[in-house]
Amino acid sequence: MNKPQSFFHLHLISDATGETLLAAGRAASAQYKDARAIEHIYPLIRTEKQVAKVFEDIEEEPGIILYTVVDQKLARGIDERCATMGLPCVSVLEPVLTVFQSYLGTPAGRRVGAQHVLDADYFRRIDALNFTMDHDDGQLPANMDDADVVLIGISRTSKTPTSIYLANRGIKTANIPIVLGVPVPESLVYAQTPLIVGLIATAERISQVRQNRILSNTTSYEPTDYVDRAAINEELAYARQICTRHGWPMIDVSRRSIEETAAAIVALRGKNR
Repeated sequence: MNKPQSFFHLHLISDATGETLLAAGRAASAQYKDARAIEHIYPLIRTEKQVAKVFEDIEEEPGIILYTVVDQKLARGIDERCATMGLPCVSVLEPVLTVFQSYLGTPAGRRVGAQHVLDADYFRRIDALNFTMDHDDGQLPANMDDADVVLIGISRTSKTPTSIYLANRGIKTANIPIVLGVPVPESLVYAQTPLIVGLIATAERISQVRQNRILSNTTSYEPTDYVDRAAINEELAYARQICTRHGWPMIDVSRRSIEETAAAIVALRGKNR
């Protein structure tokens, strides 16, 4: 008999686009068929202030921390914060750099994002990442027409990780939460440029992810509407109603990886052009 799938938080901190971390984290996660990672990606982290903000999020949803930060002072800060919080963390590049240094007899240059060619495509991706971070979770809703894609959905439908994945491919992506009974912003309704996509999932899937989030944050747990499947079904019905009313396509993410969801969105963009 198969074990029920469990969920854990995986925090990926990068001073560049985060692609190296994403690949490493997913390669490791794939070895655990009964546990699924809830990915939190923090690209372009290059200052102590940014690191502090990242750890505010980690405190709310603790888990495993992987990072690629070449600035040794920032890296030490990450290690110290993780040690204080009792959380496991790994500098993904450091063991590799140590081997290179030992063999080549010279230390690494410690250049941020040195693996990327500084061409027009690279800067397009960085621009998209900056845009996506600024427009996460309903921030700056007034300029939705500047987005290539806008993802909408109720809580825990993978809007943020999917947005960052698309941004890593140069697609400016905003995401807006749907809250039961609350209309979506007018700027979204009248937007002409972006592809607007609703992300949905089964009530069972969303309830599992939400329960995992609550249990990772609290020692005592009381069931609430947040994890109640009947309440979640109401939220999903409201989300579907909004998408149907405006003719926005929907993607069920229940059994899709982030990559599969992103591929479906890219395919929709191709059809809509």
